[in-house]
Amino acid sequence: MAAIPLRQPVANTAPREGYARIQGLHHWAFRCRDADETRHFYEEILGLPLAAAVTHDRVPSTQEYCPYYHFFFELADGSYLAFFDLLDGQGYGHDPKTPDWVNHLALEVDSIEALEVAKKKLEDHKVDVLGIVDHKWFKSIYFFDPNGIRLELACRTAPLEDMRNKYAAAKDVMATRKARAEALGKEKA
Repeated sequence: MAAIPLRQPVANTAPREGYARIQGLHHWAFRCRDADETRHFYEEILGLPLAAAVTHDRVPSTQEYCPYYHFFFELADGSYLAFFDLLDGQGYGHDPKTPDWVNHLALEVDSIEALEVAKKKLEDHKVDVLGIVDHKWFKSIYFFDPNGIRLELACRTAPLEDMRNKYAAAKDVMATRKARAEALGKEKA
């Protein structure tokens, strides 16, 4: 199966008056419990190169005293995953009111073959992997990093025209939310 080209905007294609056009993700940052185990997982298992690392005693934006390491792994499109090691052995915390499957970071691979290779490599490193799950417009696998962060590797399988159709229908789908929540007895008063 031929790979579908990545990074093709469907909905965000025109400038919006009065707004800066957001071009892409620069980085997404998480807390980690140990910089070394996190580096090993992301660099040696997932294959993302460690691209930058800094250490500070004070937070640049607030000047709060909080010694930390901040390090970045580069994705193929030039964006980054970043982590903060606050040197206290504490990792990423889950919200007990939110199911574990809700908050996750989905990263894109370019083919089903790449997804299969990643699944095997993760399993070879004794990482529990769920999937390959078919979502009808992409396929993915799910797993947790050493910090308890749920990750997803996804490969889009839908052609660009199908994505345009999803964009055209998105607001109609969202318009059903209130009635559905009320029918399920979950709408807040």
